[in-house]
Amino acid sequence: MHLYVHVPFCQRRCSYCDFSIAVRKRIPVREYVDVVLQEAGQVGQAGFETIYFGGGTPSLLPPAGIATLLEKLRPRTTHDVRRTVAEVTLEANPEDVTPENAKAWRAAGVNRVSLGAQSFDDAVLKWMHRSHDAARIGAAVHALRGAGIENISLDLIFALPDELGRDWERDLDMALALRPTHLSLYGLTVEPRTPLDRWISRGATQAPADERYAEEYLAAHSWLTAGGFSFYEVSNAAREGYRSRHNSAYWSGKPYVGLGPAAHSFDGRTRRWNLRAWEAYRRAIAEGRSAVESEERLTEEQRELERVYLALRTDEGLPITARYRPLPPITAQGWVEVRDGSLKCTPEGWLRLDSLVNELTMHTESQR
Repeated sequence: MHLYVHVPFCQRRCSYCDFSIAVRKRIPVREYVDVVLQEAGQVGQAGFETIYFGGGTPSLLPPAGIATLLEKLRPRTTHDVRRTVAEVTLEANPEDVTPENAKAWRAAGVNRVSLGAQSFDDAVLKWMHRSHDAARIGAAVHALRGAGIENISLDLIFALPDELGRDWERDLDMALALRPTHLSLYGLTVEPRTPLDRWISRGATQAPADERYAEEYLAAHSWLTAGGFSFYEVSNAAREGYRSRHNSAYWSGKPYVGLGPAAHSFDGRTRRWNLRAWEAYRRAIAEGRSAVESEERLTEEQRELERVYLALRTDEGLPITARYRPLPPITAQGWVEVRDGSLKCTPEGWLRLDSLVNELTMHTESQR
């Protein structure tokens, strides 16, 4: 069992963001901690192997708030969170990482930080509505290492509009120079009702071209592989021994519990999700009601389709059983390979993941 804690608060909305966030000048720390712990009591699960604070911006919570949550959730974990055998991840913005905060996070039990770098170009960061500049990224990494947190992941966004003139290979070089243990790469997508969507609709900028997306994705594979990283999932690369245990649980279909507004939970068959808005979530918990907004019980067909999709997202691939014989024609196109008894996507295949899953599904149905 794995635990995700959603911290919805942000100081501003990034230009591309459509996540469930609450923009606040003052963070209601005590209220938030109290209702999350109340929800944890309602859920009643135990035996969490990993804890992941995601957002939003979890690093906006004062360290005392993080410490209180971990202290109260500690009896629910399979390990003492202060030891390195448990993975406790905190998403952080670079501007929130000070030597003092980093030391307090480490003392509370955080042993992995996912840093929202996004780019090392100040003009690009301003366009994204980020609150930090490029220099803060290196300072944050230095502060984390000084506090004893060595497991550091950097987030980067690629496939930006051409007019920004962003140098993707320079960003990759600068990321590698900081010696992170993990990198997460996300292609820019245009989500409805975001600032980016409005800019495009009035002609202030253009959506990134598919060709740029593919070129930069494949360039990252070459660059990071040469730098000692291995892609273990379509968007994630790690040095040996530093794969995210929490996120890997999602991709392998393991059960997880989500606390906080918009958080999702999954028990292997049923997926549940909480009320999205902070105020609606807070009121529900304060009144003793469930925060669950809705749920979906997966059919056997849905579970199988999800299993195939998640397997092909990872470097483990999809084990070849009688169900997938004879092998589909896609194996001749260079998008998947047969290795170690499994179908595994090449980098070019990961770019076509959705269509690959559809082809594989239609192939297996035609063999029945």
